[in-house]
Amino acid sequence: MRPLVATVDLSAIRHNYAVAKRCAPGRQAFAVVKANAYGHGAREVVSALHDEADGFAVACLEEAAEVRALHADARILLLEGCFEPSEYLIAAQLRLDVAVQGPEQAHALLETQLPSALNVWLKLDSGMHRLGFSASAIRDWHPRLKQAKQVAELNLMSHFACADVRGDSLNEDQVECFLGLLDLDFDQRSLANSAAVLTIPAAHMDWVRPGIMLYGATPFADISAVELGLRPALNLEAQLIAVRDVPVGESVGYGARWVAQRPSRIGTVSCGYADGYPRHAPSGTPVLLGGKRVPLAGRVSMDMLAVDLTDLPSASVGESVELWGAHLPVDEVAAHAGTIGYELLTKITARVPRRYRN
Repeated sequence: MRPLVATVDLSAIRHNYAVAKRCAPGRQAFAVVKANAYGHGAREVVSALHDEADGFAVACLEEAAEVRALHADARILLLEGCFEPSEYLIAAQLRLDVAVQGPEQAHALLETQLPSALNVWLKLDSGMHRLGFSASAIRDWHPRLKQAKQVAELNLMSHFACADVRGDSLNEDQVECFLGLLDLDFDQRSLANSAAVLTIPAAHMDWVRPGIMLYGATPFADISAVELGLRPALNLEAQLIAVRDVPVGESVGYGARWVAQRPSRIGTVSCGYADGYPRHAPSGTPVLLGGKRVPLAGRVSMDMLAVDLTDLPSASVGESVELWGAHLPVDEVAAHAGTIGYELLTKITARVPRRYRN
């Protein structure tokens, strides 16, 4: 078997969910498990949180159906709503909470005969300008949906654009926009994503929606997961499969971009961009070998990457290499690659086996 595995610590996910609940005392929390639980395995994560999560949030009906098969009673929030009128029937059969983010979805809902009413989350565009109704449109739609036979609970939700940037003025503007609708008779309200759960108590409302924090990564550029009390949930581990000496002036990898400036010792690691490691990660991006950071050398290949072992002469073939995880934060690797931990976690491909620890 190729020596590459993603080991998921389910106890860390339970711990991180508990952190979210402690940050927002008295509130309920949808555990966000879209995108295969951010690459960690939706089936396993939902099972791990079965008796602890107040609900789960997903992006599409396919994800919702998978969660419902695992949990007969959980509230499941469909974050982007229904894309076709017929999907409301499926949503009713699955007993979902459904976001309604625009007039097309609202009209389709009101025109559909449902076997049972849905909990509807009317989405406010409070300033991100991606999805949702304006505040004035919310006021227009509220009475129409409140009395509709297709609607059980009528709830209000929105989403932050800059909650991961502490002190950004847009955060305050979005909270004020949301609070400006408190006079309307909504049953439940939800605004806070992970960053807001951690740092914007005024946004906690009735339900919070922890996502990236569940998996032990930070939503902030300037606060680490460890500082936030989060535990990394996924360890991506490969192996050193070859070691060679490279003379001064010789190159390593595709494009010959990395050239030895000194007599060098180069190791080859069993992970590449077809496994989800970022191809654009530059030379110098760290991996962990023998408890020490060593830098990438040259371009990441489809199935392998090279590291400079010159300052770690004891390294030998067969040793374990942590690409990110318990001792090398995914956020640190992401920063070197010019991206965010979210992307690295969700891009781990299906050919990488997942192993689970409870």
